Amino acid sequence: MLSNIIRDHQARQKYHKEISERKRKDAMDVADHLTKVLVTSLNTSVAQAYVNQRRIDAEAKALQVRVNRFTQQTQQWLQIADQFNGALKELGDVENWSKSVERDMRIVNDTLQAAYELHNRTVKLKLNQVAPPPDPKPDTGK
Repeated sequence: MLSNIIRDHQARQKYHKEISERKRKDAMDVADHLTKVLVTSLNTSVAQAYVNQRRIDAEAKALQVRVNRFTQQTQQWLQIADQFNGALKELGDVENWSKSVERDMRIVNDTLQAAYELHNRTVKLKLNQVAPPPDPKPDTGK
């Protein structure tokens, strides 16, 4: 009887040990599967992040090239605008010069006209003083 009890006890221990071992193995399999799923998910996310990062880097480089080109173009536009401003200033200077020349020519013209008129008046006065007015001749009737 004691030996039957011991055998039954050992059989139950063995049975529980096998069940525990199966459960441990199942738990390990589930944990392994969970780990693989998590790692795969994480690797997929990391891979996607890496792809996104490479695309962002490529776009950033392309954007930098466009910014540099735009900066150069803007500098050229500024130079053209500065040259245009200079040309406008020169035109303004030419306009001022031409107005100044025109004003000087008017002064010269007015002075010459005044001198001419003065000369004409002087000549008329001298002519009036030198030559007496003509005498009217009587009509002799011939």
